[in-house]
Amino acid sequence: MVIEVVRIGQRLVRDDRVTTHVALVSRAFGAEKIYMTEVNPEIKDTLEKIKKTWGGNFVVEFIDKWKTIIKKKKEEGFKIVHLSMYGEIINGIQENLRKEKNLLIVVGAEKVPREIYELADYNIGVGSQPHSEISALAILLDRIQNGKQFEREFSDAKRKIIPTKNGKNVQVKETRD
Repeated sequence: MVIEVVRIGQRLVRDDRVTTHVALVSRAFGAEKIYMTEVNPEIKDTLEKIKKTWGGNFVVEFIDKWKTIIKKKKEEGFKIVHLSMYGEIINGIQENLRKEKNLLIVVGAEKVPREIYELADYNIGVGSQPHSEISALAILLDRIQNGKQFEREFSDAKRKIIPTKNGKNVQVKETRD
């Protein structure tokens, strides 16, 4: 399954950190790419540093128009999943999502345009109370992959966390710079 994410909009100042975390969750939980509109370019620099240290091939792409990428991905056979508090509850739809080949997950920042609800193949909610888009994305990505995303190895990692019951264990690969 190919998973990509599109982040639509950004509330000034407050959302630099939130958008960075949406991208970090996307990367760590199995997405291959994130498209972003209206973001601080420093976010891409931060993610490139993460990729350089922790490995992987995660791609960050800035876009001007979210509608263009959604329509393009639909033409390529992607199913569009819009995360929304007002969507179908994930418990009833997660099995269908697991059967899809390619997903583009839409994560809004502020009030999303009505058109997104209409373009989406799935409007999904992870709860019926106000919550973070970061947590909603993590829950969705975990549910559709059954936790298998955590078994993935990141290529070219200079650092790797070694799970341990107590303390911290980080493997650091020797590099010749």
